[in-house]
Amino acid sequence: MPYLFTSESVSEGHPDKVADQISDALIDHFLAFDKDSKVACETLVTTGQVVLAGEVKSNTYLDVQQIARDTINKIGYTKSAYMFDGNSCGVISAIHEQSPDINRGVDKVNREEQGAGDQGMMFGYATNETENYMPLALDLSHKIMLELAALRRENKEITYLRPDSKSQVTIEYSDDHVPQRIEAIVVSTQHDEFVLPRSKSAADVDAAEKEMVAKINKDIKEILIPRLIAKLPEHIQVLFNDDIKYHINPTGKFVIGGPHGDTGLTGRKIIVDTYGGKGAHGGGAFSGKDPSKVDRSAAYATRHIAKNLVAAGVCEQVLVQVSYAIGVAEPMGVFIDTYGTCPFNMTDGEIAEKVSKIFNMKPAAIEDRLKLRNPIYSETAAYGHMGRKNEVVKKTFSQVNGEDLTVDVELFTWEKLDYVDKIKAEFGL
Repeated sequence: MPYLFTSESVSEGHPDKVADQISDALIDHFLAFDKDSKVACETLVTTGQVVLAGEVKSNTYLDVQQIARDTINKIGYTKSAYMFDGNSCGVISAIHEQSPDINRGVDKVNREEQGAGDQGMMFGYATNETENYMPLALDLSHKIMLELAALRRENKEITYLRPDSKSQVTIEYSDDHVPQRIEAIVVSTQHDEFVLPRSKSAADVDAAEKEMVAKINKDIKEILIPRLIAKLPEHIQVLFNDDIKYHINPTGKFVIGGPHGDTGLTGRKIIVDTYGGKGAHGGGAFSGKDPSKVDRSAAYATRHIAKNLVAAGVCEQVLVQVSYAIGVAEPMGVFIDTYGTCPFNMTDGEIAEKVSKIFNMKPAAIEDRLKLRNPIYSETAAYGHMGRKNEVVKKTFSQVNGEDLTVDVELFTWEKLDYVDKIKAEFGL
C-alpha cells in the first residue's frame, strides 16, 4: 500500500539557523588565521541579544562581536522593526580556553594518530531518488526555502518578505519506495504588516489579516512554486499536480518572527541539516565545531561514503554508521545497511568490510581527505550540510588589526564522487 513521508526545512532567518550561522562564522575565522584551532562555540539569540559561549584553543584573536553582527546583517536582519538587527543588538561573549583534559586525548605527537574529539556514532545516507542523492522531500523543502530567500533579496515580485520562514513537503511513495506524487506543501513566512486595519475594531483587524494571508497564499502558489518547478528536472516536475494540499501561513499573519519571536540556539535543527528523517542520526550537531569533533567530520565522511557507494552501483540507497571513543583514532566499527537494494550477492557486513579497506576513518585522515581544516563552514549552516554543490570559492576574512586575508577554498568536498572508481574496482563492478 502507498505511504507518505514528510521532511521540513527552515530559512537562514530562522532563529536556530541564525545561531548556527554565527557559530560557523566564528569557526571559519579561527581556521582562516590558525588551521590548528580547536573550537566548540554555541550561540543563543533572542530579542535584541546574542550570547556566545564555548571553548577555544587558538593562536589568533578575533573580534567575535563584529563577526556576529556581520553575520546577522548578511542574513537580512537589518531593521529595528525586527526587534533584532546586526547593528543594534547586544553581543555578550563567554568564550574561554578549551579544557586541557579534553585536548590531551585529541592532540598527539603523531598527527595520524589524532584521537576523536568525543565518543559517539555518526550516520551518512544516500539514495538514488534525486540527482544529488538526497531524499526528495527534504531536497524540495530546501529548494522552496532557497527560492523564497531569492525572492526576498530581489524584492521585486514579492516585496513584503522578512527573513524567518519554514517549509515542509509530504511525498507519496509506492510500495517499492518510488516517489509518486506530492501530497502536501507547507510554507510559513514572516512578512511585513503590509495591510493596516482601518481601525482598531476586531472586525477591521481581522479583515486586514485575512487580506495579507490571501495575498501571501496567492504569491507563494503563483510566483514561488512555478519558479521552483521550472528549475527541477522533468521527472520531479511531474510529481506536482493540481491536487496538492497547500498550507500557506496556516495560523494567519506572521509579522513577529526571527529571534524576537523565538529564541534560537546552535544545533537544534540537526534533522534539517542532514536527511530530513530518512536514514538515521547519531544526535550530534555540526555547527560551531572544528573538524577534530567527529560529530561533524565523521558525519561528512559517512555521507561521502554513502553517496559514492550509490553512485558506483553498489546499492540504490544506503545507511553508513561509524562510531568512536574519545581520544582513540581507530573507529569502533563501521556498519552498512543497504535496505536490501544491493543488486549482487553480497551481505551488508561484507560491504562494510570492503568500505573499511577503501576509506581510512581516523579523524586526521578524514580531515585531510575532505580538506576540513579550511574555512568552509559558513556555507553549511543554512539549507543543509548534505546534497550541496561542490565548488571552489574565494573568501575574505578580516583581522582585528584591519588586515584582510583572501583564500580560495573548496566547499562541500564530501559531495564529490571521487571514490566511485575505487569502489567499482574493489567490488569488481
